[in-house]
Amino acid sequence: MANPWYRWISWHAMLADRRDDVYQIMGAIADKQGIDRIRLFNSSGKVTFSTVRSGESEGHAASLTQVQCRGCHEAGKQLANLRLSDRVQVHRAQSGSRSLSIITPIPNEKSCSQASCHAHPESEKILGVLEVEMKLDMVDAELASMRQIVIWRALIELGIICALMYVFTRRFVREPISRLIASTKQISKMNLEAPIEVPRGSAELTELAESFDSMRVRLKSAIDEINQFTQKLESKVEARTQELKLAHQKLIQSDRLASLGQLSASVAHEINNPVAGILNLAMLLQRLLKEDGIPPERLADFRRYLGQIISETSRVGRIVSDLLAFSRRPAPHRAEADLNGVIENTLSLIAHKLKLANVETRLALDPGLPHLYCDRSQIQQAVLNLVLNAAEAVQGRPEPWLEISTGRANGHAIWFRVRDNGEGMKPEVVKKIFDPFFTTKPEGKGVGLGLAVTYGIVSSHGGEIEVSSAPGEGATFTVTLPLQGPAAENRETEVRQA
Repeated sequence: MANPWYRWISWHAMLADRRDDVYQIMGAIADKQGIDRIRLFNSSGKVTFSTVRSGESEGHAASLTQVQCRGCHEAGKQLANLRLSDRVQVHRAQSGSRSLSIITPIPNEKSCSQASCHAHPESEKILGVLEVEMKLDMVDAELASMRQIVIWRALIELGIICALMYVFTRRFVREPISRLIASTKQISKMNLEAPIEVPRGSAELTELAESFDSMRVRLKSAIDEINQFTQKLESKVEARTQELKLAHQKLIQSDRLASLGQLSASVAHEINNPVAGILNLAMLLQRLLKEDGIPPERLADFRRYLGQIISETSRVGRIVSDLLAFSRRPAPHRAEADLNGVIENTLSLIAHKLKLANVETRLALDPGLPHLYCDRSQIQQAVLNLVLNAAEAVQGRPEPWLEISTGRANGHAIWFRVRDNGEGMKPEVVKKIFDPFFTTKPEGKGVGLGLAVTYGIVSSHGGEIEVSSAPGEGATFTVTLPLQGPAAENRETEVRQA
């Protein structure tokens, strides 16, 4: 019952067999808010009282198909032993509303079985069943309202938690990590002076920042050591470079002196021919000259002989001048020079030597070759070394010859090539020909400095030297030199016009 006093009054009314009082009490209880109906069943399952007047009358038998009855009767359960979970059922009507049904068995007490008014035998344990059915609409509404409240509260709490987490992560995680990233970017840019700010609060981030700062300090120390070592190394390299330059100049001078010795014999023969001609012409002039002077009919011969003497004397002067220019050791000086003129001047010094060796000299010079910005003396030395090597390489061949040609490599470089029909070289020899003191000549014929000096001269001018040779096919040396210097723009214009 809803209240203990109702239960007490109804119990005494039933004991006194005042059914109307009991029904009135049940009706008063049914009128309470939330109670849909109250029914009273006897032991036979018939309705003895119902607060719902329509459709149910006294003596109406309950149907086993009803939800309230099916749970107990189909399972064969005893009403006296029903648990609370079996006596309470929630079912849903066709309208969709839920109802709560509570079934309470009415036991046969001694006060009832021994009463004189309507005694029941003691063997009958259950006198009937009291069913109270309540609508759960208000409960469902309250549950829905509570559910909404819980959902909104959960959402609000979740929002507050997310906001707190955002503030926390921004304050204690994001901002320290952003500062660490900025510091690491400075380290990647090699800006190692600024210390890394160590954030406080997070032990892991603090340890990470301290590790980065320690790395920065060690890296800065290592870079300082590397810089000091680099400076020392650069100073040593500069000193060694100067020493190598001096050694290179000495090698060039030594090779020049060696070449000068080879030129001496050729120049002596070159000078001997015009001097002998001058001597013969002088003797002819002496014969033409009489005590009374030169005969008129021989005056033309006298003048012709005198012109030849002047020509031969000038030839001797040019030979001596070229020899002196080659033998001197001028200071390094670069200026514009005609590569074709350098080659022709060099060949004039050794023309007699090549003629005595019976070497045919072929020239294929490009007449439109632009001027080269170079050290004329050094380029002359390089040409001389290559030509002398070619002349020695063709000795013993049936028809010895060498060819010197020039041309343009591209808009910024020119080349000259020395080719011969000598015996050629093996690949293992080609790899070593530019090594100092390497030579394939017999002892006493050379010291192996000519090609090494030539390689140094070409390299100092920013050029390249290539060798192509095979046994029995002769050798080809190609030297490519860049057009450098103040007249480079003019040269480019000349190349475009050509």
